[in-house]
Amino acid sequence: MTRPDGRQANGLRDISFIPNVAAYALGSVLVSFGNTKVICATTIEEDVPRWMKSQGVKGGWLTAEYSMLPYSTLERKQRDISKGKLDGRSSEIQRLIGRAIRTVVDLKKLGPRTVWIDCDVLQADGGTRTASITGACVATAIAFQRLMAKGKIKENPMSQLVAAVSCGVYQGEAVLDLNYIEDKEASVDFNIVMTEGSQFVEVQGSGEEAVFTAEEMAAMLALGKTGIAELIAKQKLAIAAADRVERTALEDLASAFGKK
Repeated sequence: MTRPDGRQANGLRDISFIPNVAAYALGSVLVSFGNTKVICATTIEEDVPRWMKSQGVKGGWLTAEYSMLPYSTLERKQRDISKGKLDGRSSEIQRLIGRAIRTVVDLKKLGPRTVWIDCDVLQADGGTRTASITGACVATAIAFQRLMAKGKIKENPMSQLVAAVSCGVYQGEAVLDLNYIEDKEASVDFNIVMTEGSQFVEVQGSGEEAVFTAEEMAAMLALGKTGIAELIAKQKLAIAAADRVERTALEDLASAFGKK
């Protein structure tokens, strides 16, 4: 079996994280899974939702929003606002993003704050939900680092990283990180969300007018575990890079003022 882009069955697409792409977000990253590109940005409000106040719930809250920009697909995608409502797929994905990040965040350590994660798909080539979760984790980790640096919280609310990847059965073989062509033609489609500690957060899988065996499911889960370990290693590098970029910018600013 030959994959459309020449990868091995266990190969991720080219993965990249470009941090600090949104100047007014506390944490942000442009994440690319091959030709799928998503901007993930995290902002933090010094307040909590009304329902938390009325119910006396302690700590903070974390939620996510997801959208595909009109030009992210081959044919223009109509904005949700022009339809007057959020479509079912976008609603499902943004709830998944929020659930995934909340599993690794101690909301009590966050204090009475609301974390907003915005995931905007610039270009879609399969795996937008998995790229969004993986990028959202990076953006939020960066935001928490900066919240600590400002002295607003004493402990990092994020206990570990979380990432997501797709798997599937394509031309009779289990493969990792499907692009659009593979996803469209796959007989089985899985999305796997796991923590840095190799714990499952969520597994979404179904046969596309087909069935699958226990052996095929085991093969996909094994591929997902390996792929997520690679993604988390890349996440750590991106988070560290964001911190270095910020420190360098501050040093350059201090140096410029010092010369005057």
